Amino acid sequence: MLELRAITAGYDRRAPVVRGVSLTVAPGEAVGLLGPSGCGKSTLARVAALLHRPDAGTVVLDGTPVHRWRHRAPRDRRTAFGVVFQQARLSADPRLTLSDLIAEPLRATGRRAEAPERVAELAETVGLTADLLTRRPHEVSDGQLQRACLARALVLRPRWLVCDEMTAMLDASTSAALVAVVEDYRARTGAGLLSVGHDHTLLRRWCDRTVHWDDLRAPAPRPAEPVAAGHAPA
Repeated sequence: MLELRAITAGYDRRAPVVRGVSLTVAPGEAVGLLGPSGCGKSTLARVAALLHRPDAGTVVLDGTPVHRWRHRAPRDRRTAFGVVFQQARLSADPRLTLSDLIAEPLRATGRRAEAPERVAELAETVGLTADLLTRRPHEVSDGQLQRACLARALVLRPRWLVCDEMTAMLDASTSAALVAVVEDYRARTGAGLLSVGHDHTLLRRWCDRTVHWDDLRAPAPRPAEPVAAGHAPA
């Protein structure tokens, strides 16, 4: 079970973009998180994937609270998550070929020997031909690059997938193809999914359960009312 309990998070403690939000994703479950742009759902997704430490609240993974984040988290926890971001060009190293991009997590975890076979397998899965694997991000389309980023997210066989508006920059056919890859992976492995987006139709067709950001968000604290002169507070 992946549990987010009363999470408050942001990039300025004085003005958090996420305030008191709780959400759970069960193993094998696909949960869609709907909300408008800028509401804080991407920040919550990063907290869920152990990429951003919250200011308050607790992330519980398989019954154990998380205490370390990013590269400080234990390897078995870091590698339990595969993440696909909205803007593939911002999440891909422009110096790497698509083959090296997909293999990057294997090399980072000391599994370099697995790379050739695993990259070839995943390239076929996501619909990348061999000639595309030798190209760098600026030499391929947005859809082709996002296919490589999805392959990278799957390369370590994660137990949890976090897709942060994975299809927002893509055409309908590429979107459908990538959703199909995710669903096939989930069906084979029992991985849980948190899919963030603002496309109601897509998420409701894709996910087992859909929640709206407004239903999760805790109300902002009301400022204290001034006490009138001559009147003591009750």
